Amino acid sequence: MKIKLRIIVFAVLFLFFNTTMLLAQKHQVYNNKDLIFNGKHIIYKGNKIELGPKSFYIDGQLSNEETAKYNYVYNSINEASKHLTNGNEASPMTLYIAPWVYWIDNPDDPEIRIPKTIGGTPFGLEISCEWLRFQGLSDDAQDVVLACNRGQTMGAKGNFTMLNIKGEGVSAENITFGNYCNIDLIYPLNPKLNREKRSLAIVQGQLIFSNGDKVFARNTRFMSRLNTGPFWGSKRTLFDRCHFESTDDALNGTAVYLDCTFGIYSSKPFGHTVGTGAVFLNCDIQSFTRDKQYFVKGTGSMTAIDTRFTAKNLNYIGWREIPDTEARYYQYNISLNTKPTLVNSDVPNTTVDMTGKEILNAYRFEYNNAAVYNTYNLLRGNDNWDPMGIKSIVEKAEKESGKNYSSIPTQLMVKPTRQTLETGKDSVTLEATVNRFGNYELKNQKVVWKIAPEYQTLVRFEVKDDGKCVVIPTNTGNETKEVVVMASTAAGLEAASVFQIAPSFIAPPRFTTLPKISKTNDGKLLLNYALDMTFEDESIVNWYRCRDAKGSHPIEIAVSRNKKPLKTYELSSADVGYYIMASVSPKHLRCEAGAPKTVVFKDIISKKDVKESTTLIPNLENMSAKYQPEVLPGFWTLDSFAPADTNEHNWVGDNSKDPWYYGSGENGAANDVGFIQASKGARMRYTPVGNSFGDMKISFTSVPAKTAGQGFSSARSQYMDIGIKMDTKEMNGYALRIIRTTKYSDAVDFIIMKYENGVAIPISKSVTTSCYRPNCVITIEVKNKKISIQAKNTLDYFAENYPAEVMKTVNLEAEIIPNTFGGISFQHTGTIGSGATLIKDLQIEWKP
Repeated sequence: MKIKLRIIVFAVLFLFFNTTMLLAQKHQVYNNKDLIFNGKHIIYKGNKIELGPKSFYIDGQLSNEETAKYNYVYNSINEASKHLTNGNEASPMTLYIAPWVYWIDNPDDPEIRIPKTIGGTPFGLEISCEWLRFQGLSDDAQDVVLACNRGQTMGAKGNFTMLNIKGEGVSAENITFGNYCNIDLIYPLNPKLNREKRSLAIVQGQLIFSNGDKVFARNTRFMSRLNTGPFWGSKRTLFDRCHFESTDDALNGTAVYLDCTFGIYSSKPFGHTVGTGAVFLNCDIQSFTRDKQYFVKGTGSMTAIDTRFTAKNLNYIGWREIPDTEARYYQYNISLNTKPTLVNSDVPNTTVDMTGKEILNAYRFEYNNAAVYNTYNLLRGNDNWDPMGIKSIVEKAEKESGKNYSSIPTQLMVKPTRQTLETGKDSVTLEATVNRFGNYELKNQKVVWKIAPEYQTLVRFEVKDDGKCVVIPTNTGNETKEVVVMASTAAGLEAASVFQIAPSFIAPPRFTTLPKISKTNDGKLLLNYALDMTFEDESIVNWYRCRDAKGSHPIEIAVSRNKKPLKTYELSSADVGYYIMASVSPKHLRCEAGAPKTVVFKDIISKKDVKESTTLIPNLENMSAKYQPEVLPGFWTLDSFAPADTNEHNWVGDNSKDPWYYGSGENGAANDVGFIQASKGARMRYTPVGNSFGDMKISFTSVPAKTAGQGFSSARSQYMDIGIKMDTKEMNGYALRIIRTTKYSDAVDFIIMKYENGVAIPISKSVTTSCYRPNCVITIEVKNKKISIQAKNTLDYFAENYPAEVMKTVNLEAEIIPNTFGGISFQHTGTIGSGATLIKDLQIEWKP
């Protein structure tokens, strides 16, 4: 009996041993001797980890049958996420993840991912869990990969995002989060798991949304290009020894980046920052941008400490392309290719160099002859969060030095700003707010207010007991002047507020001679009036076409801009059959515009009053930009319209405001003036006078706000059509379409389209070009049965970096069926602002 019992025991032990060995052998594929799985626990680097409701083991090498044998064991992140238990700060819900590539979204599923709500975001996986931790079981973050490969227009409608995590305290260590839509997945442990990118074109491919506080990542890689999105939406966030790869609009704007590395493939990795902003501490940034590298596209705070840039083709680092006058950014020890550099050196007032200033201690201080990066001060909030465990060092340094290292504010803000103040009438009370990092206000901080000496005669201060500052305008001159009011603390924080200080306004001038319109012999109307004033005339003069001498049904056709009254109006064949009216709102530099006076020219305009011309060069500086929906011969029709081929994106044209404006653009168009889209779907059409038209030619200069050649903000049906030989009412004719596609992120396609009752279809091959960037000169011509397109850029750019199939210039043509239409049109379906295109130097020619 004893012998049988021993045999049974031996058999059980033998079976257990062999099962254990078999399970352990599962993890010898990559010679990973640090990880052993024994069913109910794992042993990692000699440490036994019991599995349980808050401790899952995930291994992509295990089959479904194997994982079914054990509790708390899974082979996918998605399956594990169905069984999560809320953790807490002391005991987080931890996913122990073995080396493998874990596809959060099936890359082989052909179905297009769409958001749950119109205008929403399509997610790969949504998780609600408090204190969730992703723990990779390898020191090399490349070994444990959470992956997806979808982006905007590439497998998704909308900006595809791999994870949406709701809950406090999410953390990650020894992990790679990667969106491989536009980059190759290379997995050195097992090349069989490699996967090629979906496309060369870079589209919005995002990683993680998070709504939580106390977000922490260590030795974690965030891999994507456009809109990388590492824990977007999080509050206090720390990245420790992490790596990021991105282009624009990519990084987390509320985070501290400590000892991190970056590969930056475009000029503005932050779309914007929020609150107290983002901080770089001892980081290395490899920039693949040419000429100029910026931190932020939009607004927001930035600080960089001990940060080293390396680049082959970079000669300038800026915070923002055109920083606001009142903006302040902070730096210490920044270098470009080992040479010290001042960020935004051409606008030095925006940069606060913290060298020798107490404010530096908020980020970095010396203790025992070593640099201490003060993450405790930055992240402690009101609950003493200390993810790097340096609180004791900070307290020792405080005790020994007698200095404060643990509650140093990092932001000074002043409100309001950007106002116009009239002397003798207005005043404004400025209030300063001092914040610790993470948007925690610090009360009772002394702030010093000052202005530069050259502003002393324009304003005076009254500083109240509570520290607020009353600004009282004292401009006794005639011109409105800009004044910058500065605030600072003894530690070195700075802020500013910008005001337009006007002299005391007086009543608008009276007309001593009421407006009258006369006609010249060379086809012009002259507006004459006189005002009781000694100042230069800045009256607002607008011109209208009307149906009768009473001024009925006026349509605005020309306007004053840039403080220059438009007193001369050149007649054209478009005016024949109309009465011309002018409106004058009297104004000079020391008054608001007065009530307008109108006058209508006594005679209807006839053919003998105008000079016939087959060329139209619109005076864009004075052309009306008002919403004008009527399609009438001789008129510009301006509206906002959503074409049928964009309907899948669920938007409509917004005609509640003027769809176009004349002025300066943004980014690449910031130094130009012209007509620019003010609303998505902005459309502009011109209908010539006449019944039949022959050959035509349109030429203009296009200045996209985008500077990398992509033209538009997204490859989501964003294009500009320039119509020629158009029936502008029914929208029949031909057009050049300039469209961003998924083929390239730094080039667009030119295609010739045929319009039939508003529906456009291609009638030519597409030409991919790199020339669609600021100062792209475009010519569209119709001769007989052929339409031809030429486009080139007058500025130098790095076209040699493009593949051979991407053209530097465009020469495109197609056969057409002639028509007798003569209209032109511009239709822009992209976003406005940084996605808009400025139009200038427009010329239209009609041939007999």
